[in-house]
Amino acid sequence: MKNCCVLFLLACSISALGQSVSLFNGKDLTGWKVHGTEKWYVDNGELVCESGPDKQYGYLVSDNSYRDFELTVEFKQESNGNSGVFFHSSIEGTKISGWQAEVAPAGKHTGGIYESYGRGWLIKPEPEKEKYLKEGDWNRLVVRVKGKDVTTFLNGQQMITLTDEKIGGITGKISLQIHDGGGVKVRWRLIQIREL
Repeated sequence: MKNCCVLFLLACSISALGQSVSLFNGKDLTGWKVHGTEKWYVDNGELVCESGPDKQYGYLVSDNSYRDFELTVEFKQESNGNSGVFFHSSIEGTKISGWQAEVAPAGKHTGGIYESYGRGWLIKPEPEKEKYLKEGDWNRLVVRVKGKDVTTFLNGQQMITLTDEKIGGITGKISLQIHDGGGVKVRWRLIQIREL
């Protein structure tokens, strides 16, 4: 009987590991911390990032850290949509280190991977894949990180696949970015993560 209970608990633990968890409750910024003076707020159940008067970089950083995961977010660019989704990141003030899956206007490499305070662009999507971005409409971005391998998908289309030894085996925060320069506004919803 004891062995059956142990096996049942083990099976439950394995099952729970693969389930998606929502990182945004649709009501407030619980589970996140704002870095910088740019605006982060909830409107009609959606998370909004918008340039503030300082027109600087801003970040919304998860309380929890993650290593291997599949992150799904939906975004809609209402104006200059230069933003991004950081992973394996660490931050002091508004100086962020880590890797960014780009979220940007057409022709600006949405789904590509950029290393902040490191090597810069590691990989950009092939130019013909820019057509998968729906400007002014909702887009679904999936970022899958497993060891040293990263794959991104935009609206069901694979954008890049990258193998990078530096990414493998580390843990860090999930961070949403608002780019500097002013005039940026992006909406987010359905932010979910599944640990692998």
